[in-house]
Amino acid sequence: MKNHVSLGQSSLQVSPICLGTMTFGEQVDEAAAHAILDRSLERGVNFIDTAEMYSVPSRAETSGATETIIGTWFASRPGARQKVVLASKVAGPSRGMPWLRGEVSKAGIIQACEESLRRLRTDVIDLYQIHWPVRNVPVFGALYFDPSRDKPGPSVQEQLEAMAELVKAGKVRAVGLSNETPYGVHEFVRVAEQMGLPRVATVQNPFSLVNRSYENGLDESCHRLGVSLLAYSPLAFGLLTGKYDESGLVGEQGRLALFESMRKQRWGRPEALAAARRYNALARAHGLTPLQLALAFCYRSWRVASTIIGVTTLAQLDECIDAWDVQLSPEILKAVDAIRWEMRDPAQ
Repeated sequence: MKNHVSLGQSSLQVSPICLGTMTFGEQVDEAAAHAILDRSLERGVNFIDTAEMYSVPSRAETSGATETIIGTWFASRPGARQKVVLASKVAGPSRGMPWLRGEVSKAGIIQACEESLRRLRTDVIDLYQIHWPVRNVPVFGALYFDPSRDKPGPSVQEQLEAMAELVKAGKVRAVGLSNETPYGVHEFVRVAEQMGLPRVATVQNPFSLVNRSYENGLDESCHRLGVSLLAYSPLAFGLLTGKYDESGLVGEQGRLALFESMRKQRWGRPEALAAARRYNALARAHGLTPLQLALAFCYRSWRVASTIIGVTTLAQLDECIDAWDVQLSPEILKAVDAIRWEMRDPAQ
């Protein structure tokens, strides 16, 4: 991998590959998770992303389990915490998950951070992110903004004031957003600069061959405002590995096959699988695996600061990191754009 990259205007320096951990505590037990964390560090990945609501799919029984597993890894590996940049997230409004707090108020953000710190067994979270917007906004597959659904809630200023307290207390180093819109990123930056509050360094949004919606305006916003993209789901929950090409969303031990709740989301749309099959066939036609094409597309994009990979085995981890060396020809990139023009962003 190349040298570390800066996140926004913060002092954080991270590897261009980030280990996503949402599988820890559901598909991956503690021992296997520790082995994956060890191997990631050995291979130069210094960036770990988690969230208070993980594992996924989120359940009351496993909410917080991922952070707990990372915390036991820190406790059992002296010096490991100092070698990694640790990111976590405070959940937004519960979205049908009653085990999560219902409102991201100033007190709620501070409480959530302190609970995460205890589970993670650390004194500081390097990058603390708001997992999804507090305000009414189309996310997680919704396409259209509906102003009739607006309701009162914590303001952007209140959320940033909570982050400011955490930064001042030394519990957070930098702040970020996730699943945001161009308006949201602009507003958080505007309020931060106007009120002297922490400026967001990152936005963590989906970015993959079957969901390039980030390029529909948010890329310009982030570029001009100096906010870095952390690209999540670059393999579209396994669609872009080719594992579902023949069987459809059944018969494999991937998340879309294992969890019905996942199939009901944007990744489970028939149109998303159809588009993935086209990209996977393109990869094979050029002597690449589907995974290599999908990850190289993200790894080489000027829009992406760090790509978040999620794995369940050491073999998957190595395959994802090895894909860093893949270069895509202008011919392949032109073919990728041609497929997108025809099929657009079915997993948006």
